[in-house]
Amino acid sequence: MTDDHRPAAPSGAAACPARSGGAPHPLAPGGAGRAAADALLRAAGAVVPVLLPGEVPAVAVTRHEVLREVLAHPEVAKDACHFAALHDGTVPPGWPLTTFATVDGMITADGAEHRRLRGLVTKVFTGRRVAALRPRVVELTAGLLDGLPGAAAADGTVDLRRHFAYPLPMSVICELLGVDTALRDRLHELSNLIVITADGAQAAHREIIAILTRVAEARRADPGDDLTSALLAAQEEDGDRLSARELVGTLLLMIIAGHETTLNLITNAVRALCTDRGQLELVRDGRATWDDVVEETLRYDSPVAHFPFRYPVRDLEIGGTLVPRGTPMLASYSAAGRDPDAYGPDADRFDVTRRPAARHLSFGHGPHYCLGVPLARLEATVALEALFTRYPALDLAVPDAELPPHPSFVGNSTQVLPVRLAG
Repeated sequence: MTDDHRPAAPSGAAACPARSGGAPHPLAPGGAGRAAADALLRAAGAVVPVLLPGEVPAVAVTRHEVLREVLAHPEVAKDACHFAALHDGTVPPGWPLTTFATVDGMITADGAEHRRLRGLVTKVFTGRRVAALRPRVVELTAGLLDGLPGAAAADGTVDLRRHFAYPLPMSVICELLGVDTALRDRLHELSNLIVITADGAQAAHREIIAILTRVAEARRADPGDDLTSALLAAQEEDGDRLSARELVGTLLLMIIAGHETTLNLITNAVRALCTDRGQLELVRDGRATWDDVVEETLRYDSPVAHFPFRYPVRDLEIGGTLVPRGTPMLASYSAAGRDPDAYGPDADRFDVTRRPAARHLSFGHGPHYCLGVPLARLEATVALEALFTRYPALDLAVPDAELPPHPSFVGNSTQVLPVRLAG
């Protein structure tokens, strides 16, 4: 036993530098130089000590195979009861990442509790329900494309992120949940504050919870053909239901994950295709599909960079490193997506014809694999095909290197996407 009564590092395992005094990598909000920063993290190891805002130590899991192992590891938990620093006074008051650790719902549940909550949601959020949304997604996409010329500035540029990539998934998820149109922009503003881990994240969390509580109450009083009403009615054979807190936590997860990630996915795909128009020609020539574009974007430029949190329930050797019990772990999807060990020496190249041996992890893996995958893929493929069909000469209005990064280490995209519709 070591002096702190933890087991010694297994043979072949290095003690975590964050524990042994090595300098951790500061992980400040702001995505500038994401690819270069991810490369540095990967070079530092598969499990890298990082310092979160508020000087909170954590580790980032940066390589594909190790991350895949962590995402499905039976002794790596999601429940914040295992988050040591959250309970020993290390985490400062008002910490902007608290929401990610403590939100009620399946995203922070483990074992039987997670299976119960996920089962209730999957009972109503079915593949059939998602497939039935296709005509509405096509209709919304066409309407947004019609409106793009009118949204253009005097110089002919239009922010495609604001006027297309954002309103499509936000409209779809709000219609799916039965959320009033008037609430959509505010819900996006609040979810964005949470994702960028701003100082106002906790206040934003309180406000969005209050809004979604009112949504749930309205649907309880007047049920409709929407997912919130279905969740309210969902009941397993043993009579178990979502509690009020669990329902609102589920709605919060679906609002944020249901539009922020698809917003980034569409933005990142358009960026990649405009930067390398040869890839766009491969799709137009039939040598690749829009599904290929979506999957390669998810690998090459994951909509989520570092997702919080998981915690080892005991000291664990992970990727050759001993990670102490209760250490918060980040799933570094953007770093793992360009891991040359998984995707070859050209992992930094966007290639829609790529047929990798390893499937990307951008939607997760294991028990917490994203429930919204079919909807995200539907929205992105419909949006991209319709966009480049309607505006075949569409191109970036500024050099790609000048696009300002999204100020978050959770989300991975740009703040704006100015384009010219006519090239």
